Amino acid sequence: MTPEQLSTTIVDGLSTLVAEGAITLADGVPAEVTVERPRQKGHGDYATNVALQLAKKAGMNPRAFGELLAGQLLEADGIGAVDIAGPGFLNITVEAGAQGQVAAEIVAAGASYGSSDAFAGEKINLEFVSANPTGPLHIGGVRWAAVGDALGRVFTMTGADVTREYYFNDHGAQIDRFARSLLASAKGESAPEDGYGGQYIHDIAAAVVAERPDAATLPDEDAQEVFRALGVEMMFDEIKKSLHEFGVDFDVYFHEDELHKSGAVDRAVARLRELGTIYEKDGAVWLATEQYGDDQDRVVIKSDGKGAYLSGDLAYYLDKRERGFDRCFIMLGADHHGYVGRMMAMCAAFGDQPHVNLEILIGQLVNLLKDGEPLRMSKRAGTVVTIEDLVDAIGVDAARYALARYHTDSPIDIDLDLWARQTNDNPVFTVQYAHARIASLLRNAADLGVEAASHPDLLTHEKEGELLRVLAELPRVVKAAAELREPHRVARYLEELAPTYHRFYDSCRVLPRGDEETSDLHRARLMLVEATRVVLANGLGLLGVSAPERM
Repeated sequence: MTPEQLSTTIVDGLSTLVAEGAITLADGVPAEVTVERPRQKGHGDYATNVALQLAKKAGMNPRAFGELLAGQLLEADGIGAVDIAGPGFLNITVEAGAQGQVAAEIVAAGASYGSSDAFAGEKINLEFVSANPTGPLHIGGVRWAAVGDALGRVFTMTGADVTREYYFNDHGAQIDRFARSLLASAKGESAPEDGYGGQYIHDIAAAVVAERPDAATLPDEDAQEVFRALGVEMMFDEIKKSLHEFGVDFDVYFHEDELHKSGAVDRAVARLRELGTIYEKDGAVWLATEQYGDDQDRVVIKSDGKGAYLSGDLAYYLDKRERGFDRCFIMLGADHHGYVGRMMAMCAAFGDQPHVNLEILIGQLVNLLKDGEPLRMSKRAGTVVTIEDLVDAIGVDAARYALARYHTDSPIDIDLDLWARQTNDNPVFTVQYAHARIASLLRNAADLGVEAASHPDLLTHEKEGELLRVLAELPRVVKAAAELREPHRVARYLEELAPTYHRFYDSCRVLPRGDEETSDLHRARLMLVEATRVVLANGLGLLGVSAPERM
């Protein structure tokens, strides 16, 4: 019995009590109730505080409410005992057969185990990374690559229609500086004072000259345009290649330049003018964002007729909504924290609901440590640590796992020495090793001709019960990860599951020894092992990390 199944049983019990007139709930019976594993052993398999939550609404003492509900639950299939603790907590013990059935259900569900319809019907645009194509992808952007892709997988697992989008910043002053830097390199000159340095600039400049040998000899304005067009394309191709090798691909690459060429900015201004949130002052066009919580109104079109930075944001957001997205997510670095207020005001100015139609997630800094010291310089980029530096040091799996296992609000230090080790103090090794160990056991079972079978009543050992309860948690963990935008919950769950499996394996013999005859208990435990493999693989898959068969 999973927590979700138990929640349904409790809701059914409440509905029966209401129908019989034993209790009255003014707001009606809740659609679901919270069911958790108790923190202390001996407090049953699951606990709920539903009596504390609903007793006041029913005009009853919580313990009296709990006693009525306990009576209903004891009549339900699969419930062994219900104890009322403290002011009205219900500690519920599930019958072994009902608990053991979870293993067969997981194996039958396979890759879909952990899924739900929590976000069914939601069309989500997930914009992440979106690094400027002026240099290799740095470690901050890599964090969003790991977290953003994992969040997309979690949303998909909960029923959402997800589009991963990369906003390609190919318009503005930073692109001009990049082009001038390439041109200077091609001419053998020092980089401009406000330009970009690093070996990659020389590499790309040489590649542009190889494709257009006359580029550096053109008049500066024409030459700069050639280096801009070809250089940006080459740099972005490298970024896309790096991300692909990191296991991250996007459904849409949206070019900022198109917003300004297509008239999208004018359309956004016209829409806002219709809504009465645009006005003109001092020859400029302003958006009245202060009335929506921003600290001041913002210029959209400057007095010289050129679009301010916000103009692109307006056009891009409107474009997403016109493409039918219900929820638009933007993932930004910590240096963009002050950006949130104006974006939410912009959302409200369009008549949308901030933090619903538009959500902005902020990610904190990432530091790489080598030999206990911060790693600050890239061999190639010259100024920042890049995705290649991280992958070269610890590999894709460890890099993705390390970046996704922390709350995005937390700055993280990644110890490269630790994450490269194949020991139990390396979290990704611990989880992957558990999967590989199970795969080995399953191969041995196949060699012995032992097949898994469902005998749920036989899984009565304490360690079997512990493992079953952890396995049953995956759907709840995935749903919470989606609702809270916290894919790190999946990683932490896997780090609980792996040692729980090892404790089970050390206490419960799975395969027969020597001439020992294969029993139904062996087959039932093999089903439990296979269920664990499914859950480990599904959890690792949500993080974009492989589930190895051998290590």
